[in-house]
Amino acid sequence: MGREEQAEEREVLDSIFPDEITDLSQDSFRVTIALDVQQEDDDDTPTPTILLTISLPESYPDTAPNLSLSSPPNAPKHPFLDLSDDSATLLSSLDEPTSSSLGTQMIFTLISTLKDSAELLISERQKAQVALKEVERSKVEEAENVKFQGEAVTRESFLRWREEWRREVEGDERKKEEEREMERKKAAGRGGGGREERLTGRQLWERGLVGKEEEEAEEDEETEAVEVEERIGGLKVEG
Repeated sequence: MGREEQAEEREVLDSIFPDEITDLSQDSFRVTIALDVQQEDDDDTPTPTILLTISLPESYPDTAPNLSLSSPPNAPKHPFLDLSDDSATLLSSLDEPTSSSLGTQMIFTLISTLKDSAELLISERQKAQVALKEVERSKVEEAENVKFQGEAVTRESFLRWREEWRREVEGDERKKEEEREMERKKAAGRGGGGREERLTGRQLWERGLVGKEEEEAEEDEETEAVEVEERIGGLKVEG
Protein backbone atom coordinates (compact mmCIF):
# COMPACT_ATOMS: atom_id res chain seq x y z
CA MET A 1 0.00 0.00 0.00
CA GLY A 2 1.08 3.69 0.18
CA ARG A 3 3.26 5.32 -2.46
CA GLU A 4 3.89 2.15 -4.40
CA GLU A 5 0.20 1.53 -4.90
CA GLN A 6 -0.32 5.21 -5.75
CA ALA A 7 2.32 4.94 -8.48
CA GLU A 8 0.54 1.93 -9.96
CA GLU A 9 -2.76 3.80 -10.01
CA ARG A 10 -1.12 6.79 -11.60
CA GLU A 11 0.18 4.65 -14.46
CA VAL A 12 -3.36 3.48 -15.13
CA LEU A 13 -4.67 7.04 -15.05
CA ASP A 14 -1.96 8.21 -17.48
CA SER A 15 -3.08 5.54 -19.96
CA ILE A 16 -6.71 6.66 -19.66
CA PHE A 17 -6.04 10.42 -19.62
CA PRO A 18 -2.78 10.86 -21.54
CA ASP A 19 -3.38 14.55 -22.31
CA GLU A 20 -5.53 15.55 -19.36
CA ILE A 21 -3.17 15.03 -16.39
CA THR A 22 -0.59 17.59 -15.30
CA ASP A 23 1.85 16.87 -12.47
CA LEU A 24 2.07 19.49 -9.76
CA SER A 25 4.32 17.65 -7.32
CA GLN A 26 5.34 14.11 -6.36
CA ASP A 27 2.01 13.43 -4.72
CA SER A 28 -0.34 15.89 -6.44
CA PHE A 29 -1.58 16.43 -9.97
CA ARG A 30 -4.34 18.18 -11.89
CA VAL A 31 -6.89 16.61 -14.21
CA THR A 32 -8.55 18.66 -16.95
CA ILE A 33 -12.16 17.52 -17.42
CA ALA A 34 -13.97 18.69 -20.56
CA LEU A 35 -17.71 18.44 -20.08
CA ASP A 36 -20.05 17.11 -22.75
CA VAL A 37 -22.90 19.61 -22.90
CA GLN A 38 -25.78 19.73 -25.37
CA GLN A 39 -26.10 23.10 -27.04
CA GLU A 40 -28.41 24.64 -29.60
CA ASP A 41 -27.18 24.80 -33.19
CA ASP A 42 -26.75 28.56 -33.00
CA ASP A 43 -25.13 28.47 -29.55
CA ASP A 44 -21.41 29.18 -29.83
CA THR A 45 -20.72 29.06 -26.09
CA PRO A 46 -17.34 27.33 -25.47
CA THR A 47 -17.45 23.87 -23.92
CA PRO A 48 -17.04 24.23 -20.15
CA THR A 49 -13.95 22.72 -18.56
CA ILE A 50 -13.23 21.82 -14.93
CA LEU A 51 -9.81 21.50 -13.33
CA LEU A 52 -9.71 18.90 -10.56
CA THR A 53 -6.66 19.15 -8.35
CA ILE A 54 -5.85 15.93 -6.45
CA SER A 55 -3.40 15.63 -3.57
CA LEU A 56 -2.75 12.12 -2.24
CA PRO A 57 -1.80 11.70 1.41
CA GLU A 58 0.70 8.92 2.14
CA SER A 59 -2.06 6.81 3.67
CA TYR A 60 -4.18 6.94 0.51
CA PRO A 61 -6.26 4.92 -0.45
CA ASP A 62 -7.06 4.10 3.16
CA THR A 63 -7.80 7.80 3.61
CA ALA A 64 -9.56 10.12 1.19
CA PRO A 65 -7.59 12.29 -1.25
CA ASN A 66 -7.67 16.07 -0.96
CA LEU A 67 -9.69 17.59 -3.80
CA SER A 68 -10.28 21.10 -5.12
CA LEU A 69 -11.94 22.59 -8.20
CA SER A 70 -11.04 25.54 -10.39
CA SER A 71 -11.57 26.91 -13.91
CA PRO A 72 -8.87 27.24 -16.56
CA PRO A 73 -7.17 30.67 -16.61
CA ASN A 74 -9.08 33.27 -18.66
CA ALA A 75 -11.86 30.76 -19.39
CA PRO A 76 -15.10 32.45 -20.49
CA LYS A 77 -17.91 32.28 -17.99
CA HIS A 78 -20.41 29.59 -18.81
CA PRO A 79 -24.09 30.59 -18.49
CA PHE A 80 -25.00 27.42 -16.58
CA LEU A 81 -21.89 26.70 -14.53
CA ASP A 82 -19.96 28.95 -12.15
CA LEU A 83 -17.38 27.16 -9.99
CA SER A 84 -17.21 30.06 -7.58
CA ASP A 85 -20.76 29.10 -6.60
CA ASP A 86 -20.97 25.46 -7.67
CA SER A 87 -17.71 23.97 -6.31
CA ALA A 88 -19.22 23.00 -2.97
CA THR A 89 -22.17 21.29 -4.65
CA LEU A 90 -19.96 19.34 -7.03
CA LEU A 91 -17.46 18.28 -4.36
CA SER A 92 -20.29 17.09 -2.13
CA SER A 93 -21.36 14.75 -4.93
CA LEU A 94 -18.03 12.94 -4.38
CA ASP A 95 -18.58 12.23 -0.67
CA GLU A 96 -20.48 8.97 -1.17
CA PRO A 97 -18.17 7.36 -3.77
CA THR A 98 -15.17 8.42 -1.66
CA SER A 99 -16.43 6.83 1.54
CA SER A 100 -17.55 3.67 -0.26
CA SER A 101 -14.17 3.30 -2.03
CA LEU A 102 -11.80 3.68 0.93
CA GLY A 103 -9.08 1.06 0.78
CA THR A 104 -9.23 0.80 -3.01
CA GLN A 105 -8.07 2.93 -5.92
CA MET A 106 -10.76 5.55 -6.45
CA ILE A 107 -9.41 8.44 -8.55
CA PHE A 108 -10.95 7.26 -11.83
CA THR A 109 -14.31 6.81 -10.07
CA LEU A 110 -14.11 10.32 -8.60
CA ILE A 111 -13.23 11.87 -11.96
CA SER A 112 -16.13 10.09 -13.66
CA THR A 113 -18.58 11.03 -10.90
CA LEU A 114 -17.49 14.67 -10.97
CA LYS A 115 -17.92 14.84 -14.75
CA ASP A 116 -21.40 13.29 -14.57
CA SER A 117 -22.48 15.60 -11.73
CA ALA A 118 -21.32 18.74 -13.51
CA GLU A 119 -23.02 17.74 -16.77
CA LEU A 120 -26.22 16.89 -14.91
CA LEU A 121 -26.18 20.25 -13.13
CA ILE A 122 -25.81 22.10 -16.44
CA SER A 123 -28.52 19.97 -18.10
CA GLU A 124 -31.00 20.68 -15.30
CA ARG A 125 -30.37 24.40 -15.58
CA GLN A 126 -30.78 24.29 -19.35
CA LYS A 127 -34.10 22.49 -18.97
CA ALA A 128 -35.21 25.02 -16.37
CA GLN A 129 -34.45 27.86 -18.77
CA VAL A 130 -36.37 26.13 -21.58
CA ALA A 131 -39.33 25.61 -19.25
CA LEU A 132 -39.23 29.26 -18.21
CA LYS A 133 -39.19 30.39 -21.83
CA GLU A 134 -42.11 28.07 -22.54
CA VAL A 135 -44.09 29.60 -19.68
CA GLU A 136 -43.34 33.10 -20.94
CA ARG A 137 -44.31 32.10 -24.49
CA SER A 138 -47.56 30.58 -23.21
CA LYS A 139 -48.36 33.80 -21.35
CA VAL A 140 -47.78 35.83 -24.51
CA GLU A 141 -49.97 33.46 -26.55
CA GLU A 142 -52.67 33.56 -23.89
CA ALA A 143 -52.63 37.35 -23.89
CA GLU A 144 -52.92 37.33 -27.70
CA ASN A 145 -55.77 34.80 -27.65
CA VAL A 146 -57.72 36.89 -25.16
CA LYS A 147 -57.93 39.61 -27.82
CA PHE A 148 -59.87 37.24 -30.08
CA GLN A 149 -62.07 35.64 -27.47
CA GLY A 150 -65.54 36.87 -26.61
CA GLU A 151 -66.98 37.21 -23.16
CA ALA A 152 -67.54 33.89 -21.43
CA VAL A 153 -71.27 33.09 -21.35
CA THR A 154 -72.67 32.91 -17.85
CA ARG A 155 -76.23 33.15 -16.59
CA GLU A 156 -75.69 36.79 -15.65
CA SER A 157 -74.11 37.72 -18.99
CA PHE A 158 -76.89 35.93 -20.91
CA LEU A 159 -79.64 37.75 -19.00
CA ARG A 160 -77.86 41.05 -19.56
CA TRP A 161 -77.53 40.31 -23.28
CA ARG A 162 -81.23 39.31 -23.54
CA GLU A 163 -82.37 42.50 -21.86
CA GLU A 164 -80.26 44.63 -24.17
CA TRP A 165 -81.61 42.71 -27.19
CA ARG A 166 -85.20 43.25 -26.09
CA ARG A 167 -84.64 46.98 -25.64
CA GLU A 168 -83.07 47.15 -29.08
CA VAL A 169 -86.01 45.33 -30.69
CA GLU A 170 -88.54 47.54 -28.89
CA GLY A 171 -86.65 50.62 -30.01
CA ASP A 172 -86.73 49.46 -33.63
CA GLU A 173 -90.48 48.84 -33.43
CA ARG A 174 -91.11 52.28 -31.97
CA LYS A 175 -89.03 53.87 -34.69
CA LYS A 176 -90.94 52.03 -37.42
CA GLU A 177 -94.30 53.01 -35.90
CA GLU A 178 -93.25 56.64 -35.70
CA GLU A 179 -92.22 56.53 -39.37
CA ARG A 180 -95.57 55.02 -40.37
CA GLU A 181 -97.45 57.67 -38.38
CA MET A 182 -95.50 60.45 -40.08
CA GLU A 183 -96.32 58.99 -43.50
CA ARG A 184 -100.03 58.89 -42.62
CA LYS A 185 -99.97 62.52 -41.50
CA LYS A 186 -98.15 63.59 -44.65
CA ALA A 187 -100.67 61.75 -46.82
CA ALA A 188 -103.59 63.35 -44.97
CA GLY A 189 -102.06 66.82 -45.36
CA ARG A 190 -101.47 66.43 -49.11
CA GLY A 191 -104.83 64.95 -50.11
CA GLY A 192 -107.20 66.52 -47.65
CA GLY A 193 -108.57 63.09 -46.99
CA GLY A 194 -108.40 62.14 -50.67
CA ARG A 195 -111.08 64.67 -51.89
CA GLU A 196 -110.38 66.98 -54.84
CA GLU A 197 -110.41 70.67 -53.95
CA ARG A 198 -113.14 72.64 -55.85
CA LEU A 199 -112.44 76.28 -56.90
CA THR A 200 -114.85 79.10 -56.10
CA GLY A 201 -116.40 81.26 -58.87
CA ARG A 202 -114.03 84.12 -58.09
CA GLN A 203 -111.02 81.75 -58.26
CA LEU A 204 -112.22 80.47 -61.64
CA TRP A 205 -112.64 84.06 -62.94
CA GLU A 206 -109.21 85.15 -61.63
CA ARG A 207 -107.52 82.16 -63.27
CA GLY A 208 -109.36 82.63 -66.59
CA LEU A 209 -111.16 79.37 -66.23
CA VAL A 210 -114.72 80.73 -66.49
CA GLY A 211 -116.60 78.83 -69.21
CA LYS A 212 -113.94 76.13 -69.48
CA GLU A 213 -115.68 73.90 -67.01
CA GLU A 214 -118.88 74.00 -69.11
CA GLU A 215 -116.86 73.22 -72.26
CA GLU A 216 -115.10 70.34 -70.55
CA ALA A 217 -118.44 69.04 -69.30
CA GLU A 218 -119.96 69.23 -72.83
CA GLU A 219 -116.92 67.46 -74.28
CA ASP A 220 -117.27 64.74 -71.68
CA GLU A 221 -120.99 64.31 -72.54
CA GLU A 222 -120.24 64.06 -76.27
CA THR A 223 -117.52 61.52 -75.63
CA GLU A 224 -119.87 59.43 -73.53
CA ALA A 225 -122.60 59.61 -76.25
CA VAL A 226 -120.17 58.40 -78.92
CA GLU A 227 -119.06 55.52 -76.73
CA VAL A 228 -122.69 54.53 -76.12
CA GLU A 229 -123.48 54.56 -79.85
CA GLU A 230 -120.42 52.45 -80.61
CA ARG A 231 -121.42 49.93 -78.02
CA ILE A 232 -125.00 49.75 -79.31
CA GLY A 233 -123.75 49.34 -82.87
CA GLY A 234 -121.65 46.44 -81.80
CA LEU A 235 -124.57 44.51 -80.38
CA LYS A 236 -126.12 41.69 -82.46
CA VAL A 237 -129.86 41.22 -82.34
CA GLU A 238 -130.77 37.60 -82.16
CA GLY A 239 -134.12 36.59 -83.83
